[in-house]
Amino acid sequence: MADLSSLPHQLDARKGTCRAIIETPKGSRNKFDYDPESNLFELGGLLPEGMMFPFDFGFIPSTLGEDGDPLDILVLMDAPAHVGCLIEVRIIGIITAEQIQDGTKESNDRLLGVAIHSYDHEHLESIDDVSKTLIDQLETFFVSYNKQRGKKFRITSTGGPKKAVAFLKAGIKARKMKKRR
Repeated sequence: MADLSSLPHQLDARKGTCRAIIETPKGSRNKFDYDPESNLFELGGLLPEGMMFPFDFGFIPSTLGEDGDPLDILVLMDAPAHVGCLIEVRIIGIITAEQIQDGTKESNDRLLGVAIHSYDHEHLESIDDVSKTLIDQLETFFVSYNKQRGKKFRITSTGGPKKAVAFLKAGIKARKMKKRR
């Protein structure tokens, strides 16, 4: 079976669409992580009682982030997907952040996308179309989630689809560069 993190991302920069693989479904307290060696999803942690993922969380295949993993994406969709589900998404923005663990600081940005098949979020074209209240709640979730894991997480900015697609292209390039080594 193929390594899911190596699947084609199928980025269409003009439309701002690509594919994402869901690791953790909306509403889950379980945090799942994809393990490319076994090609399985393993339990990576458990959120405290009353805390859950606000939307599906996963990664863009054939990309590489500063943290050494594929680029993260939060996917707005009507109902939770299954772990391992491959979804076509429209990239609407990015939440840029710094993460500090054991005195080491790194970028750990989150792409924001809408599932192509979403009815509830089909009108969203940019992060600017998302209510400020929802963006604040997503930021609070990521800060709290990382605090539970012993990390400091600080939102530095947000950006729209152009900034997000540029970030995605950089992640694609980083993955290609790593494969050449």
